[in-house]
Amino acid sequence: MRAFGANGYRLRDTRVEIRLIYTGFLVLVLVGMATMAALQIHLIGWSPAALAAYYRGGDIGEAMSFGKSFRQLVETTHFHAFIMGVVYLVLAHLFVATPVRASWKRIVIVLAFAGLLGDLIAPWLIRYAAASFAYVLIASWVAQWIGFGVFIAVPIREMWFVRPEGEIPPE
Repeated sequence: MRAFGANGYRLRDTRVEIRLIYTGFLVLVLVGMATMAALQIHLIGWSPAALAAYYRGGDIGEAMSFGKSFRQLVETTHFHAFIMGVVYLVLAHLFVATPVRASWKRIVIVLAFAGLLGDLIAPWLIRYAAASFAYVLIASWVAQWIGFGVFIAVPIREMWFVRPEGEIPPE
């Protein structure tokens, strides 16, 4: 972690072993995102009505869903806040170690954080305030997908497809 504190630290300049570790982490996050998509799309659904039924109770396709209990929401929020917080922290650090313009870095970092925060809060709002907060959850999912997608794609490109500074291409 000390390397991240060094001014001008770039992923493309790291040793191959470090890049392999980071790439392994990014691949595992990608698998996590794929399973998250499976849950979101196939278990819950993307329509506001399906999301409202999932959290408030009602018909979801061919099945009947009971509203999520206070305990279920607390357990999910607790788990996601800790786990996704750590994943966000690592991904954001890897992203910061790329040559993307600082203004774009800030936008993506805030977008991903807003998506995560919305993903934590929206289920509570859907369940206890109004079904229309399903739109907030959908927007949060989209923000997460964009933010985390950039967090993964840019470091991979930087580590494996951009030459380190000063390296002469082979002839």
